[in-house]
Amino acid sequence: MKYDFLHIGFIIAITVGTILLAYLVNRFFNRLIRRSTEEMASDPTNYHFLRYIVVALVYVTGFSIVIYSVPSLRALASSLLAGAGILTVAVGFASQQALSNIIGGVFIIVFRPFRIKDRLKLKEFTGIVEDITLRHTVIRDFENKRIIIPNSIISNEIIVNADFADGKVCKFIDFGISYDSDIDKAKEIMVEEIKNHALHIDPRKEAEIAKGDPEIPVRVISLGDSAVNLRAWTWAKDSADGFVLSCDLLETIKKRFDKEGIDIPFPHRTLLYKEKK
Repeated sequence: MKYDFLHIGFIIAITVGTILLAYLVNRFFNRLIRRSTEEMASDPTNYHFLRYIVVALVYVTGFSIVIYSVPSLRALASSLLAGAGILTVAVGFASQQALSNIIGGVFIIVFRPFRIKDRLKLKEFTGIVEDITLRHTVIRDFENKRIIIPNSIISNEIIVNADFADGKVCKFIDFGISYDSDIDKAKEIMVEEIKNHALHIDPRKEAEIAKGDPEIPVRVISLGDSAVNLRAWTWAKDSADGFVLSCDLLETIKKRFDKEGIDIPFPHRTLLYKEKK
């Protein structure tokens, strides 16, 4: 009886110790991730993935010790291993997808096609990478919904990463003006409004500045049926700022055009009503 109590106590201690150790490891990595992002402004992707690996190893090791410590479970494990032929095939088929997700996650961490906090576009989905686990990648879209994509799938897809290597984004500001409007005046207004916006940045290098390249190019890109189509190139530090920048400029430039007498043509429709005889 004394041996049974000691044995049960040992099993309970290992189980509780495993859960406690996993909690402490998880807490340690959370603090490390928070410190790396807030204080050192570094990429937390590796820490996120390493946390899942270490926690998984703690649970596997702890519960393996528990199984080995219980004679009945040890005998069951031995009998399963003895007839492992069919079992291995079944487990192999069952775990194939899980293993491919883990390998896909490792490839993502090693080759870094994207990182946590990167802005991705994948087929019809667009959002920010929130987490990369052993099994899947979590993307938060702009409606605050979570898109869960298995690592084996996302590692084989063509993705658009707005923050890969260089986070700066170029936004096209397109306007069509009437043929009677002053093109030079319209260009001048577009340049002024873009320069006055706080989110616009100068993307030119020193050599381009010395050569006299314009900070904000504005060009006629086409002559439409009823409009002269102008395009301005403006830059922001990232996609989020670029979206706000483009929305604000469409509004402010439209208001300036109205104030300065620059017409923006729009379709007109004439309706004829015929009287019945």
